[in-house]
Amino acid sequence: MSQNFSPTLRQLRAFLAVYRLRKLSAAAGQLFVTQSAISVLIRQLEQGLQTRLFDRTTRSLQPTQAAHDMVAIAERVLRDVDSLGAAFGDLSGLRSGRVCLTITPTLAGMLLPDAIRAFGKKHPDVQVVVDDCAPEQFSSRVLGEHVDFGIGTPERSGGELELQTLMRDRLCLVCAPDHPLATLKTLRWRDLDGHRVIAGRPGYGVRQLVDVAAATAGVSLKVVNEISFLSTGLWMSASGLAPSIMPSAYATCSPYRDLVVKPLNEPQVSRDVYVVTKKGRSLSSACQAFLDDLRTSLKNLPTLPAPTPSPSGKVDKRGKRV
Repeated sequence: MSQNFSPTLRQLRAFLAVYRLRKLSAAAGQLFVTQSAISVLIRQLEQGLQTRLFDRTTRSLQPTQAAHDMVAIAERVLRDVDSLGAAFGDLSGLRSGRVCLTITPTLAGMLLPDAIRAFGKKHPDVQVVVDDCAPEQFSSRVLGEHVDFGIGTPERSGGELELQTLMRDRLCLVCAPDHPLATLKTLRWRDLDGHRVIAGRPGYGVRQLVDVAAATAGVSLKVVNEISFLSTGLWMSASGLAPSIMPSAYATCSPYRDLVVKPLNEPQVSRDVYVVTKKGRSLSSACQAFLDDLRTSLKNLPTLPAPTPSPSGKVDKRGKRV
């Protein structure tokens, strides 16, 4: 056999068909090709192997000992190739596979339940693995390829991370309905002056955005509680401790239905949530299908009304402008 020769799959399929049927015409019919094409494939195979595989007679082809020796190997190769094709068919058809993503616990509780439920009903054989992590671990989970993708807001963008916007969010104030700020039609950052507020810990979540927005508005926030989890801010505000500053998407999904959620303006601060992947890495069919279901479920999330223009000015502790 020539050292540079490797049989093709077409040659192996032609060989097995001729071996089993003993006739070129029958083999051609089984493979839906012409008889001359089968003849060429067998001749190429014999030339490459440098051995005769069939003895020609007037009525049929008789396998040589070399053909008998080769048939088991050819069957195994084609069986493995067919199994591989079937496995890829299962993956592309979402009859098997896995979706592995990383996300912070707070965001997971807000975004994932409906999407996972819908995806599981349509694709019960695809496993969904959620790697919940702390914000500072998020980027490393994606870059280290521990997961297929992440859902969140990386502290640093660019570099080896690719970001695709999943949803646009904005900062808001959450307060009890009897709080003075709850009565304002339009809430500005400068309206927070003198009021006690709850915000995230420095270095956690959106705290940097909060500090920059307050500084831009010329307000020194009176932060009386610094929290690590937004859920803590919700129950604190529901208990009447102080209003909380947080992303509106999480606030509108609050289990505390009596809380008032008011968007903050001047400046209006966006906090986008992204699908985060490692640069150059493509997503599987299962991952793409899951993200489609996630985007569909996000359309059902509560949204904040558009801000209503109103006269500028500050408010006193009773909620009246001065």
